[in-house]
Amino acid sequence: MSSSNKPVLGIIGGSGLYQIDGLTDVSWRRVSSPFGETSDEFCFGRIGDQPVVFLPRHGRGHKIPPSELNFRANIDALKRSGVTDILSVSAVGSLREDLPPGTFVVVDQFVDRTFARVKSFFSQGLVAHVSMAKPTCSRLGDAVMSACEGLDIKVVRGGTYLVMEGPQFSTLAESKLYRQWGCDVIGMTNMPEAKLAREAEICYASVSMVTDYDCWHPDHDAVTVDQVVAVLLGNAGKARGLVKNIAPLVGQHSTPCHAGCQTALEHAIMTSPDARDPAMVEKLSAVAGRVLKR
Repeated sequence: MSSSNKPVLGIIGGSGLYQIDGLTDVSWRRVSSPFGETSDEFCFGRIGDQPVVFLPRHGRGHKIPPSELNFRANIDALKRSGVTDILSVSAVGSLREDLPPGTFVVVDQFVDRTFARVKSFFSQGLVAHVSMAKPTCSRLGDAVMSACEGLDIKVVRGGTYLVMEGPQFSTLAESKLYRQWGCDVIGMTNMPEAKLAREAEICYASVSMVTDYDCWHPDHDAVTVDQVVAVLLGNAGKARGLVKNIAPLVGQHSTPCHAGCQTALEHAIMTSPDARDPAMVEKLSAVAGRVLKR
């Protein structure tokens, strides 16, 4: 929990979420990070009495491609803003017939096929290894499911998200391979986002909004940007309703996460105190300050 013992909900999303229903006391401001520039200013506000921080993942106007996102700066700055819980909302392709466009999938597993991204806050001078066996927060996932009740959303709990590098969409051979692997949806943005949230001891849940069938489906054309955007905008109102409903549920979390997200670094630091690089210790003051100050 934050020092004030009040949960702070972070929302990472894109088109359609800039105007969140019920958001008051709105202010946009830049949050500095030792890891560089964030994707954009953060939108600070409240839904009822629940603090909310919104980050446009690709920047307003969608200016930054997936491989060039500064994931470390984004997560570090959210941590510095007091965020305790992150709801990640993203567009994905479906790898299953029974997950048609318009479906929301609360994913709980990832296969990380990215290769051009820095995936950890830790490096030479300060080494840590966190568990990613269960990469999303079950408590926050429960809140997502409750928040969907009463909304006109087809939502599925559980699924594996194949994270590809992009920015191109899959080849047909790749799409068929990922289906053979048992993956359910495919996208470009949730890694290393989820890994960094775990290192920062922030609860993380991913809601994947299906926009297309990738290119494996014999009865559908290959993916196009127009197709993705049309479905994405259609889902935007539902996503805003989800955010509005989940905020008070997160506000009810008055105890540390039972899934262990907020203590992920408890036994993860490998470098002995006398061997730690002071510059790295300072750089990680927000992410790992809880355990490094001991």
